[in-house]
Amino acid sequence: MLQSQGDLKSLWSLVRSSGHVFERKIWDARTSVSLGDLTRASSLDSTAEELCGSSVLVATQDQLAAALTLIELDGNARRIVLWPPDLSLDHAHFVMATAEIDTIVSDRPAIAVGGANFRSVSASIEFVRTDSERSCHCQTEWILLTSGTTGAPKMVVHTLLSLAGAIARQKIRKPVIWSTFYDIRRYGGLQILLRALLDGGSLVLSSSAESTSDFITRAAGHRVTHISGTPSHWRRALMSPSARQLAPQYVRLSGEIADQSILDSLRSFYEGTRIVHAFASTEGGLAFDIDDGLAGFPASLVNNRKGEVELKVEDGSLRVRSARTASRYLGTTAETLTDPDGFVDTRDLVELRGDRYYFVGRRDGVINVGGQKVHPEEIEDVINRHPCVQMSLVKARRSHITGAVVIADVVVKLEAAGTNGWCGTEELRREIFQTCRRTLAPYKVPATIRFVPSLDVAASGKLARLGA
Repeated sequence: MLQSQGDLKSLWSLVRSSGHVFERKIWDARTSVSLGDLTRASSLDSTAEELCGSSVLVATQDQLAAALTLIELDGNARRIVLWPPDLSLDHAHFVMATAEIDTIVSDRPAIAVGGANFRSVSASIEFVRTDSERSCHCQTEWILLTSGTTGAPKMVVHTLLSLAGAIARQKIRKPVIWSTFYDIRRYGGLQILLRALLDGGSLVLSSSAESTSDFITRAAGHRVTHISGTPSHWRRALMSPSARQLAPQYVRLSGEIADQSILDSLRSFYEGTRIVHAFASTEGGLAFDIDDGLAGFPASLVNNRKGEVELKVEDGSLRVRSARTASRYLGTTAETLTDPDGFVDTRDLVELRGDRYYFVGRRDGVINVGGQKVHPEEIEDVINRHPCVQMSLVKARRSHITGAVVIADVVVKLEAAGTNGWCGTEELRREIFQTCRRTLAPYKVPATIRFVPSLDVAASGKLARLGA
């Protein structure tokens, strides 16, 4: 694992020390680069000396350009802000002012921000030779942005130590090739980028321009051994015939509740593969990863102070304290990130059943049905257990009587579908209703079940939970 702040090292120095840099690559949909090229060249049109101490906004369209920029800037820039591709430019002025941005690194025309004074640096996957030394000048702040869909994004402050503190650095005998459905400008994707860099591996990046099938085919062509995504990513992947082309040694799920149905599906589909589901958040960092094949996590992890991560449950919400959590939100008016005891409230609600905790949903995702609280994820879990169901989305619909009722959109597995590629028979609808009525309280049973060919997944990899 990474050492303490007293043994400060930059990302580039750690990449080099993990070895075999000329044999390791990062691929995107168009090309690839060798990490070894960075030993004598740069992807930026500005020297390390010119960027020393800067507060930099990384706003590239291309993930590969972003990855190279992060390697070059850590330990040299004072602050790095990662601009996610799905974040509205309406927030640019707020982000730049709050982060005191003086430099924008981009592979496109600079973001236009009225009245702002900043240096514009071009990023490219075409290297330029440089004699500039990347020495470790400082502990760079890494700023990750929340989605900002309902207002200005929160700006979460990490360091390389908190982001990568859980990654065990080890010399590997066989080449590890990572891939991820995530974008690396979000926490989940950044974790995989850092794992590939620090574990001595290579990385296959996804592309928003590719279909799921095309991405899987490309990942399989590079013989990916380790691959990560949300449960929604994986449900969509398993619907693609290309999924059979993959032969991973390790499959990782995070970002959403990993229910038993998706864990069982992956274990059946990729026999002999290690299936891991992790719990992490942008603010709380990585809390744990589980590979026992069961949904939820052992109750023994809670209130256990012997490990590197401490967990507690308060008011039903999982809270995390460790060196992997973010230090604060950036900005003088931002809310406090931790409680008085240093725990981050993840706002993920859990329920103890026997000797195991199970996730039931998000605190801010509750549907109010006649004064009763309904978690969409709980109902989806029940629907997804049906052997003919690939995935489902439960949402609210207005009701003059109860204020709201729940309805469900359901995607049928390909092998259960009809000649049109998907179908929803009355028999299947009746079976799902019966299962819901047996398992759930009456107010949680969907008023309507609609069969759909697909469900939208947001840029974060999570189901797009929009109002009905």
